[in-house]
This record gives sequence, C-alpha cells and structure tokens, in this order.
Amino acid sequence: MTKLSKFLSEAFRGRRVLVTGHTGFKGSWLCIWLNELGAEVTGVGLDPYSERDNFVLSGVGQRLKADIRADIRDGRRMAEIMAACQPEVVFHLAAQPLVRLSYELPVETYETNVMGTIHVMEAMRRTDSVRVGVMITTDKCYENREQIWGYRENEPMGGYDPYSSSKGCAELAISSWRRSFFNPLDYGTKHHVSLASVRAGNVVGGGDWAKDRIVPDCIRALEAGKPIDIRNPKAIRPWQHVLEPLSGYMLLAAKMLQEPTAYCEGWNFGPRAESITPVWEVAERIVKYYGRGELRDVSDSNALHEASLLMLDISKARVRLGWEPRTDIERCCQMTADWYRRYTSENVYDLCVEQINDFAG
Repeated sequence: MTKLSKFLSEAFRGRRVLVTGHTGFKGSWLCIWLNELGAEVTGVGLDPYSERDNFVLSGVGQRLKADIRADIRDGRRMAEIMAACQPEVVFHLAAQPLVRLSYELPVETYETNVMGTIHVMEAMRRTDSVRVGVMITTDKCYENREQIWGYRENEPMGGYDPYSSSKGCAELAISSWRRSFFNPLDYGTKHHVSLASVRAGNVVGGGDWAKDRIVPDCIRALEAGKPIDIRNPKAIRPWQHVLEPLSGYMLLAAKMLQEPTAYCEGWNFGPRAESITPVWEVAERIVKYYGRGELRDVSDSNALHEASLLMLDISKARVRLGWEPRTDIERCCQMTADWYRRYTSENVYDLCVEQINDFAG
C-alpha cells in the first residue's frame, strides 16, 4: 500500500461521508474510491444522465449506505437528508456543470450552483455531526483575463458565461459562510466545521457522456463510425484525469480532519504544465489510444463564447498538502480511452477499481 493509499484509508475507513452529485461523472468515481477505502457513503443526486453513465454501469449505488434522489435546490429536503445520515465529511459536487447549457438555462444554472450550494452549507450548519465540508467549484470561477500564467487561489472571482459566473458566485458564498458561520477563529466554541473550496481543471475519464465535452463527443463519434467534429480546436485547457482532483479533494479532507483550522480556504488541483494543451491535441490522443478515428475542424466564428486560455497555479497544494499530479497528458488520455474500449465487455466497477489502484499505486 502506498503512502497516499494508507493515509486515505486511515482517514476514511468507517467514516460517515455524504457526497452530493454522486450520480454524476466525478461523483460516481469518488463514491467508488471512498467505498473501496471503507467509508460509509450516502449519495444525494438527481437521476444519472444516461444508462451508460459510470454510476449506472458500475452499480456503485448498490454498494453505498444510501443512494438518494434529491435536488439541492430544495433546502428543506437537504436538511432532512443531512440530519438523517449524520455525515462527518461532506463532499459537495452537485452542479449544473456545462458552459453551453448555461446559455440555454441561465436561471437554473444559478439556482443550482449558487442557491444549491447555500442550501448544502445551511444543512451542514444545522447538523452537529459535520466536521469537514469540501465544496467543489471549478477553475472557471476565476475572472479570466486569458493570461499566460496560472491563476492563484487569491485572485478575483468572475466569469463571462453564466456557468463560470455562477461558480464565481458560489465561491463568494462559500467564503461568506466560512467567515460568518464557520470562522476558523471560532472553531471549537461556536461551531465544529472546517470548510474549504476546491477548483480543478478540465476533468476527463471513463463514464462521462455529457453533451459538449470533448471526450464524450469523441467516443460518440468513434462508436458511430463518424469523424470527430472539433468546434474549438485551438482552445487551451488544463486537462487532467478524474482521479487527479479526487485524490486532492480526499487528501485535503483528511488533512482537515487532522487540523481543522489549518486548511479551510480555497485550493487549486490542476495538472502538470505539459498537460495544459489545445483541444485538438487531446482529441488526437484519444483517437491514438482508442485505436481508430479521424478529426474534423468545424470551427464556428459565431459560436457561443468560451474561454480560449485558462490555467491553474497548483503551488499551494504542492507545498502545503504535498499533493502532486500523478499522470501526464499521455497517461491521462490512455486511461480514458482504455475505459471506453473496455466498458462494454467487462465489469465496470472492477475496471474503475483497477484504474484507481493503478493510479494510487
């Protein structure tokens, strides 16, 4: 067992954990990992996006302590669930996560990403068992100036599109709740909650079928025997395998359990510098490791605005948490393509555990 695996196992074995958004892409992988660590996991989320989602194919919901369908916009319901399961650790991943969909559903995007986050924090505030809250937002929460260096955790929040802006607003709400209700200076007297927010890059991996994401778009085209249409080939993103940020989230939560007032702030969990590459190059690698396919540039000058350049500075996580990205862009794309090549013929839960063990190990 590696140092990381041992540390996480000791932190989460037998621990009551609540994961919002557990039916989603990142949430399903997090639940599988936590389950393997021996945590008692309660998942709260909407129905999965499709029957091919990692959550469905892996069957992880059947392995959890509780698999609950609920909308985080329902504050009363969130409070009831939190009171019933009495979690010690909360990972809040539930969100409307798509930039392009946020143009179609801006109000719902803000209701989910801002008010939903507030409802989760209010439920935590009223549940005595909660000790740690890790609130997942996004790298797009920063006011993007298309700068060529990475954003640090103390830079201004912002966002052009409704999705990015809603996540910037969520970060401001998290900061307010941390100061107002979960202030580290009041820990042990007025409250017992350590609250942090985390920001990751463009996450890829097996079992994601969302619209307007490069890897699902690639796989759908490959399975249909069609060319892969790339609408924004020159856009540069900080690509990382889903297990990278999840390892950071869990490492942070474990550290917060040990030292409740030392880590309650914002954290970046991005990839290595060489993994910050254009969309086209990522699609090329997916084709390479999948074993077939062709790309087609369908750039549209009238397309909805999306950031062209966005990078994270991960110095703080590296220095203070001892967290490092474990994969480069090649390994990231290889692991991702491998999942999609194998998911139709193998036990998906075992496939995920295999990748988790290889990653952590």
